[in-house]
Amino acid sequence: MTDATISHSHGAPGWIRRNRQALAPAMFLLPGVLFFAFYVIFPILQSFNLSFYAWDGLGEPTYVGVENYVELLDDRAFEVSLWNNFKWLALYLLAIPAGLGIALFLNQNVVGIRLYKSLFFFPFVISQVVVGLVFTWFYDPTFGLLNQMLGFFGFDPVNVLGDPKLVTYGIIAAGLWPQTAYCMILYLTGLNAVDPEQVEAARLDGAKGWRMLWHVIVPQLRPATFIAFVVTIIGALRSFDLISIMTNGGPFGQSRVLSFYMFEKALSEYGFRMGYGAAIAVVLFLIMLCFIAYFLWSMYQEEKGAR
Repeated sequence: MTDATISHSHGAPGWIRRNRQALAPAMFLLPGVLFFAFYVIFPILQSFNLSFYAWDGLGEPTYVGVENYVELLDDRAFEVSLWNNFKWLALYLLAIPAGLGIALFLNQNVVGIRLYKSLFFFPFVISQVVVGLVFTWFYDPTFGLLNQMLGFFGFDPVNVLGDPKLVTYGIIAAGLWPQTAYCMILYLTGLNAVDPEQVEAARLDGAKGWRMLWHVIVPQLRPATFIAFVVTIIGALRSFDLISIMTNGGPFGQSRVLSFYMFEKALSEYGFRMGYGAAIAVVLFLIMLCFIAYFLWSMYQEEKGAR
C-alpha cells in the first residue's frame, strides 16, 4: 500500500498529515507560551514603561523620564533595602552547600532513612507564612525558645527582631530553613542520575572522600546546581512574605528589601506611587537578570572547556 493510499484512507492528503505532525508540538506549547507571555513578559515590559511615569494608580499618568531613577540615588530607604538584598543574596547561597550535604547524607542506606527524609522534607511543604510565624515565636524575647536556650547557658536574652543590627540576619535564618530543604530535593534528584560506572572507575583509581565528591559527583550535579542557584537567587531577591509576617519592614525600616519597599511605595497606604515602585521593580529585575546571566555564562564556559 502506497503513502497516497494510506493518506487517502485517513481522509486527508499526506502533506496535510505531515504538517499536522509538525505543528502538534507547537500547538501543545502554545497555551503555556501565551500564558507566560501574558502574565510574565507583558508585566515586565509594562513595569519598564511605567517607571518613566508619575502615577497614583487612578489619575492620568505623567511622563517624568528618568526622574524616578534619579530620586532613587538619594533615597536612604532604597539604599538600606538594596544593601539588605545583598545580605540576603550572600547568606541565602548557604542553602546550596547545606542542601548538598543533607542530600548526600540522605542518599545513604541507613536505618530510619525514610524518617530522616520526611523530617528534612517537611520545611519545603509548609507555607512561608507558617515559617514566619514559627520563627517569630522562636525569637520572641519573653517566651521564645531561643532566649530560653540562651538563658539555660547563662546568656542574656536577645531581641532579634527588635534589634536593627540583627533583624535582617534573623529573617534570613528563617528563610534558609525551607530553602535548604528545596536544594536538598534538587540534589537528591540529581544524585539519582549520577553514573555509577564513573563512580566505580574513580574508586578503582583510588578516589574517595572529598576527591570523589569534588571530581566525580559534583561535576555530574551541574544541572541541579544551576537550578539551585537560580531558584535561591530569585528567592533571596523576592523575600517579601517573611519580612511582611515577621517585622513588616521594621524596626525603623531596617529589615526592608527591594521587593517590600516596592510594595510600600506602590501599593501600601504610605505610597500609591506606581511609577516609583515600578522603578524599584526594574532595579530588582536587572539585579536578578545579571546574576542569572552570569551563571549561564559560567556554565557555558565550563561546557566549552570540557569539550
